[in-house]
Amino acid sequence: MALEIKQNLKLAQSLVITPQLQQAIKLLQLTRLELQDMVQQELLENPVLEETGELKNTEDSGDNSNEDTPQQEEPTTSDKTDEVGTQEGELTEPTDFDWENYLGTYNTPEIGSSGMREVPDELPSYENSASESATLEEHLLWQLHLSNLPHDEVEVAEEIIGDIGESGYFMGTLEEIAARCGKTVDEVEDTLCFIQELDPLGVGARNLKECLRLQTKPHRDCKDSLIRIIDEFMPELERHNYPLIAKKMGLSPARVEELAHIIHMMEPKPGRPFGGQSAQYISPDVYVQKVADEYLISLNDDGMPKLQVSRFYRNAMAGKEFAGKTKEYIQEKLRSAVWLIRSIHQRQRTLYKVTCSIVKFQKDFLEDGVSKLKPMVLKDVADDIGMHESTISRVTTNKYVQTPRGIFELKFFFNARVPSNNNEGTTSEAIKEKIKELIASEDVTKPLSDQAIANMLKDLTEARIARRTVAKYREILGILPSSRRRRMAPVDASR
Repeated sequence: MALEIKQNLKLAQSLVITPQLQQAIKLLQLTRLELQDMVQQELLENPVLEETGELKNTEDSGDNSNEDTPQQEEPTTSDKTDEVGTQEGELTEPTDFDWENYLGTYNTPEIGSSGMREVPDELPSYENSASESATLEEHLLWQLHLSNLPHDEVEVAEEIIGDIGESGYFMGTLEEIAARCGKTVDEVEDTLCFIQELDPLGVGARNLKECLRLQTKPHRDCKDSLIRIIDEFMPELERHNYPLIAKKMGLSPARVEELAHIIHMMEPKPGRPFGGQSAQYISPDVYVQKVADEYLISLNDDGMPKLQVSRFYRNAMAGKEFAGKTKEYIQEKLRSAVWLIRSIHQRQRTLYKVTCSIVKFQKDFLEDGVSKLKPMVLKDVADDIGMHESTISRVTTNKYVQTPRGIFELKFFFNARVPSNNNEGTTSEAIKEKIKELIASEDVTKPLSDQAIANMLKDLTEARIARRTVAKYREILGILPSSRRRRMAPVDASR
């Protein structure tokens, strides 16, 4: 068969995601802080883009509850030309902008009386400077190097510290360290005992019991009793069986309960406070406030710069200052700036509409709490505001709303329906809240089993929930099983 080249004309439809559309999709899923960082980066890279010098006021924007009038509403047609230029990135209106004066002011360095460039007053204060917390290894090495140990023992101690894990336990073996350092096992153990004297209490322990024993040192008046409970009665201590411990130790149940409280206050993982991630403070993206009987919604624009296209470049494009490739470059940057501004407006408007829809569906939750949280899926909001489910998913990811009930991630309000005997159904969050309430009010001497909780939930909420589901929710809530929640009834001391 002969090979030949042919040209065929074919008409077909295809979906093409342009770079501008990709940017708009990316903006939807950015957090507020990420959006601020991205805007600052664009301000650095795009000379056409600039700030107006004024920040949007979140208080003024909270007066309108109508979803068509958020503070992020896109400018009108007449405003668009003034703020972002025309769609083609060119400008036709006359202007009396003084380029030379602008350039002179912009390029003149700020020279102080000393001849040096003055430092801005708005630099962050020393107190606002964040510092990383020391790791456990750094904390132990700092104490070690302040000690008076001989040089050869310091080397052994450094080897031991290197084998202490993040939880604070010694994970190595004395034999291995002795072989590496040319020491005897007894000499290495003596150095380990020195490490166990350092802060924090319990560091360098080889198991939980040794860790707790090390933490009894400050309690000199009851140290022996604490160590005996730790060594002999840990299972009874875990089950709160204080009467049995009291009987075997010849102490009063009240005294045993005091000793047990001391043990419960000890740290089972001494390394926990060190080297962990710093606390992450949530800045809400949306505010929901109750005024009279209505809930008003406002976006958090605190610190968000209001963008505009530089008048210098717009005026220059209207004249004949730029031509050729320079003009093409400026036109491209103009289009990029216009699209970014509109994309940000669209993102904020979409976030506003989604929050309005969530508030409409979950008004009972705002009034009465988690027990009234209604089952809701992404499709419910998507159908309500006329958008695709993927858009709702993106705009609710890592976005937080501050309500009269607290701060919640927007995805918190989307819960699958738990089957029930009524038509409305209930949510998993409502079931978890009810489980907490039932366990909080139970008789500690006869704690509720998972099956008993399931039966009670069926009567209270009409939810058809299995015992294994109760067990799963209980574990998520960090609640112990009934066998470990049981406490023995106090023994009558007069007998």
